[in-house]
Amino acid sequence: MSGRARLMWDEAVTAYDFGPDHPMDPVRLALTRRLVASFGLDQDVEVVAAKPAGESTLRLVHRADYIDAVRSASADPGAADGAYGLGTLDDPAFAGMHEVSALIAGQSVGAAEAVWHGEALHAVNFAGGLHHAMPGGASGFCVYNDAALAVARLLELGAERVVYVDVDVHHGDGVQAAFWEDPRVLTISLHEHPGTLFPQTGWPQETGAGDGAGTAVNVALPAGTGDAGWLRAFHAVVPELVAEFRPQVLVSQHGADTHFEDPLAHLAVSLDAQRAVQVACHELAHEHADGRWIALGGGGYAVVDVVPRSWTHLVGIAAGREIAPETVIPEGWRQEVYARTRRLGPQRMTDGRWPVSYASWESGYDPADRLDQAVLATRRAAFPLRGLLP
Repeated sequence: MSGRARLMWDEAVTAYDFGPDHPMDPVRLALTRRLVASFGLDQDVEVVAAKPAGESTLRLVHRADYIDAVRSASADPGAADGAYGLGTLDDPAFAGMHEVSALIAGQSVGAAEAVWHGEALHAVNFAGGLHHAMPGGASGFCVYNDAALAVARLLELGAERVVYVDVDVHHGDGVQAAFWEDPRVLTISLHEHPGTLFPQTGWPQETGAGDGAGTAVNVALPAGTGDAGWLRAFHAVVPELVAEFRPQVLVSQHGADTHFEDPLAHLAVSLDAQRAVQVACHELAHEHADGRWIALGGGGYAVVDVVPRSWTHLVGIAAGREIAPETVIPEGWRQEVYARTRRLGPQRMTDGRWPVSYASWESGYDPADRLDQAVLATRRAAFPLRGLLP
């Protein structure tokens, strides 16, 4: 085991571009990469560009007819087949769509291979985390499900227990669907309640089926949940399940769209709380998975103020060189932000809420609190299936 972290990066991933009016602006990836470099973090990680995922790899999760449909839409966007979720408002077809989607998937698969083979202890692909893509269709800005593909590759390599933790504001539905009946994969998703947000799934009662019964866990958070509630829910559910499952690898998805500035959702989480969960995932990997950790990006549509800072923190944590929240952001990066977007960039690596405090679940249950009700619903639905007390 080299112990050194890897950052999976190829500049060509910024071609994942649904157009100028789409929320998934690839500038968020470019600005994150530049901020990582501005702090010198690329000197503390091995920066590697993996090859695109090929047909056989993509078919670990996706159907052959869907891959063919993506290829066709990529070659002729005007002929995109809506039956596969392509050419829609969420997932407009664009030239080269197959190639760049396969490239992003390849970075996550490459991360999985590096961690499993001991070439790196941690690996980050912040361009990944495209967790909504289904075996037979695009969904929610996601064409190929790199997160599910990374997990599937780990299984193909011989992994017997993988935990996937998803803290994006949207339910990790595509990854859950891919392993719904697979007892080797435990998926845990914390997200805004499906009654108020896409994709309208992720209810506590969704717990897996067949041999995979009890391997899907969902925490449906009330709209408006802030730092204290979000962290309380995470720590009331995730650590106990991870400890019970004893994963060989931890895969986590760190969508930044839980933030209070995000325009597409309704949680009120700060950058500082996002950083705290990143630290917690890192610690869980060391406590229960011999340090093997694959960290992915995901959603996030406050593309200047939030996403670059959140994922730069993630890279720093994986690299073993955490950036202190009060750190001033280099002026050169802020100048690049203005040159690219005509917007002023943030000045520090914090929202001013560090350290973030929360009440542990052991401190007591409040039956009148909607957050506590949500946590208890999850524990009652999922914990007994894993032999744990609700």
